[in-house]
Amino acid sequence: MGIVALRPVRDADLDALFAQSRDPASVRMAAFTVEDPDDRPAFDARLARLRGSADVVLRAVTWNGALVGSIGSFVVDGDTEITYWIDRTAWGRGIASAALAFLLDLVTVRPLHARVATDNAGSLRVLRKAGFEIVGVETSFANARQAEIEETLLRLE
Repeated sequence: MGIVALRPVRDADLDALFAQSRDPASVRMAAFTVEDPDDRPAFDARLARLRGSADVVLRAVTWNGALVGSIGSFVVDGDTEITYWIDRTAWGRGIASAALAFLLDLVTVRPLHARVATDNAGSLRVLRKAGFEIVGVETSFANARQAEIEETLLRLE
């Protein structure tokens, strides 16, 4: 599988992370994305805000030393949620599962929450493998699909 590691996000990572976040297939799969993935100023402002927030843990995901994505946690309405984005070229290699295991060691708050498009079987598998339990579904607007879709809600105690 190779070596998966987490490290702080560096300024030098931003171009690659922006490129990853614009991949059309990845955006469609993630579904619940920013309104305009091609808006670089909005991306830079969002990353600056996240990197500067005490409520956010944001890490770069590397595989064999190469940047392949990001993972983190943030607080919404008092709940700590996790999020991750792995470059599509690295899907199916266990990288998201390994990165999530490292994040769960780093972020000790419980419960942790996650949300995923119900048809995103890969992310559901990663979350369930890490111990997240499905606690519900809801219909939410997905920017990437410009439609209301089913979203699965998960929690890790």
